[in-house]
Amino acid sequence: MSPAAIVPQSTQTAPTANTGPNTAQVAQSHEAPVYLTTEPDASFDWKISLKNKVVAITGANRGIGLGIATVCLANEAKEIWSLDLFEPGEEFEALSKAHPKRVHYVQCDVTKEESVIAAIDKIVAHSGRIDGMVANAGMTKHQPALDFDRPQLEQLFNLNVFGAYFCATAAAKKFIELGIKGSIVFTASMTSYRPNRAAPSAPYGGTKGAVRNMAHTLAMEWAKHGIRVNSISPGFVRTQMTYYVEKAPDWNLKMQYYGGMPRLADPKELGGAYVYLLSEGSSYTTGIDIPVAGIVGAW
Repeated sequence: MSPAAIVPQSTQTAPTANTGPNTAQVAQSHEAPVYLTTEPDASFDWKISLKNKVVAITGANRGIGLGIATVCLANEAKEIWSLDLFEPGEEFEALSKAHPKRVHYVQCDVTKEESVIAAIDKIVAHSGRIDGMVANAGMTKHQPALDFDRPQLEQLFNLNVFGAYFCATAAAKKFIELGIKGSIVFTASMTSYRPNRAAPSAPYGGTKGAVRNMAHTLAMEWAKHGIRVNSISPGFVRTQMTYYVEKAPDWNLKMQYYGGMPRLADPKELGGAYVYLLSEGSSYTTGIDIPVAGIVGAW
């Protein structure tokens, strides 16, 4: 409700100030906290673009990360850095060849904080800045909950939750150090909302629920630094980890119950949402999750 719409009742009266000689006059200071605004300057042209932006994407050597990188480059990103544990494959090399000097790889184990910090330092040493961090690296394992053992749980949470946290905090510290109004985007999942009936995994959904909540909380904490934090929740995406899903004999039957778009997405179909959140066009967007899941019944 607008403050202008709040009208005091006729029976309400303002308290009378006690100005007698024995009245203690208490002065209270309510100074507003200092926030670094994310509002673009007057010269901003409002085009959704990543022009001059240096963006780090974890797990960008393949899959969703590579799709995000491809779309970021198509939207004028100055440089894309893949932070990945494994050596790049043919798809990454082809993207690098198509965009000379704009695509880079640095080996990084996101489950180790010192490795993430070293990777970000390397980016800044080479490029002079970092504007965006996409905490995308993750893994899944689909099996009944009663079949998970402790090592499997730790592997999922170390990568999906701790890894995302290390990437976000390391990037935030560098943004603050350099005075950059940066953007952090987590890759969450549709399973952070509801179970994936086609391939259930309670621990995986738990990790992605943690990631989505973490984005909201960090957005609140870091707004004063001009840092925005958001997440994307993909639906079914065709990657090396999920290709088998549509090969199941009951796939078509399952899709009838899901409704919406009965297919897997190409990773590049997610890219537009990431570009928006990484760009200054989303300067007033923080603390949200954007579901990009064509199979609407999954929600």
